[in-house]
Parts: sequence; C-alpha cells; structure tokens
Amino acid sequence: MTVTAGPAVETLVLPKATTRRYVMCAPKYFTVEYSINPWMDPGTPVDVDLAMTQWEALKRTYERLGHRVEVVEPQPGLPDMVFAANSATVLGGRVLGARFRAPQRAAEAEHFRRWFTTRGYRNLVMPSRINEAEGDFAWTGAVLLAGSGFRTDPEAHAEAQEVLGVPVVSLRLVDPRYYHLDTSLFVLTCDERAQIAYYPQAFSAGSRRVLERMFPDAVIADAADAACLGLNGVSDGRHVVLPMEATGLAAQLVDRGYEPILLDISELRKSGGGPKCCTLELHA
Repeated sequence: MTVTAGPAVETLVLPKATTRRYVMCAPKYFTVEYSINPWMDPGTPVDVDLAMTQWEALKRTYERLGHRVEVVEPQPGLPDMVFAANSATVLGGRVLGARFRAPQRAAEAEHFRRWFTTRGYRNLVMPSRINEAEGDFAWTGAVLLAGSGFRTDPEAHAEAQEVLGVPVVSLRLVDPRYYHLDTSLFVLTCDERAQIAYYPQAFSAGSRRVLERMFPDAVIADAADAACLGLNGVSDGRHVVLPMEATGLAAQLVDRGYEPILLDISELRKSGGGPKCCTLELHA
C-alpha cells in the first residue's frame, strides 16, 4: 500500500519565559498634585486605596509567574516614586542612576541610590545629564534603545554607553502624550534576536526608519493601544503584562505565541503610568 504524505505542517515555536528580577515601590503617597505630562490633571480625584490595590495585583502577578520582586520603601512628599522604572538602569551589576528633569521628582534619585548602595551595588554612577532611566532606556539583550525629546537629554545616551558598556541607539520621541520611550515601545524578547512592540507615530521619521530596519518583524500597535498606555508593557519572554484596555495589542501577541495578562491600571494611569512605569528590571 502506498501512503501519500500530506503537506508539511509548520510548527509554532512558542516564546520562552525567563525568570526576572524586578524592583517596585508601593503607591502609599500616590496623588496627582502637579502636572509634568499631558496625562496629569491635579483637578482629577485620586483613589489611593484603588491605586494600591492595582499595584498589589501587578506585584502578585509577577510573583505568580515566578519572578522575584524587591520593594523600595516609599517616601512622603514623592507621589511619583511608585514609578520605579525611572530610578535607574541596571545591566550586569552596573547601575546608572537617575537625574530627573522635573524638580518635583528630583529627590527620588537619592532614595533609590541609597537603596542600591545598601544592597551591595558598587559599580554605581549618578549621571551628569538628565536621564530618566528605564523610562527612556530599553535593553534588548544586544543594544540599549534610548529615547529623547521630552525628558532624557540626548547627551545622556553617550553617558549611558560609557557607564554601562553597551551600544546605544538613539530614538527621538515627537508626541508629548508619549513622553518616555516606555510609553511607546517595549521589549518582548531580550536576546540577540530581540522582538519589540511599538507605536510608530510616537517617533520622528528618522527614528521610525531605524526601528523598521532593526526590527522588521516588530509588533505594531495602533492609536487605540497607545492611548491606553498599552505600550507600557512588561514581558518575561512569553507572558506579557498589559493594561486591560489594550485588547488589539493583546490579540496580536496571541497570534505570535505570547500569553497576554491584562490588568487594571486605571488609577495609576492618571499620572501617566502603567505596568512598566511601576517596574524596574535588574538585568543580569
């Protein structure tokens, strides 16, 4: 008997999760009492208890996925300290601290510097240029993508390369709603063949061409995904934590083999923050 083989079936290679180390800071003193980005309206009431509930759900999600979460003690008078991603950039034990553009946040940098020092980090440098850390720096596993245009100085990109010893690619942001790189782009897989998701309209024409060249298979978000801070996501290589409204982006990720986890971050979004803003990753 002759058996005729059918067409070959392409096997989907699923993305793989890797255990991560995160630093977070509870929104104990969270409020919106000033405006330093278009999302912030001091006239809008803030429910601190709800913000804490949403933050705790994010932290529990990371822990449920097997990740390690370390917590920095919040300080009174620093309502944006919950956005720990802005506190430092950490690669291979080297720490480049933060220097904030807005005077309201300036004191955060010293609190986080002390936290790293007390935990034995010796290769720690505080920047000479304005540098809002992982707000504008995204490590792909091969290069550091670096944003500028609203917060971090372009000159801080060269400083990051010198301190961290990794190649840096500069990208210019042009839409004030997406004032940090982490509001318009995030890394899905952190390795030599990194994959990212981003919102093209947040970038200058030249920066869009750079991203198209470097990441031809990137996940492209639409305006609706960007408008709910859907690009402020956190990925462990397979599981992707997103704001609950980012359903279009989530559907694209499912098609690529990722597992989106949608969370409510509506209260934290009143200050222009989402999952990534609340999460500093300690990269090995």
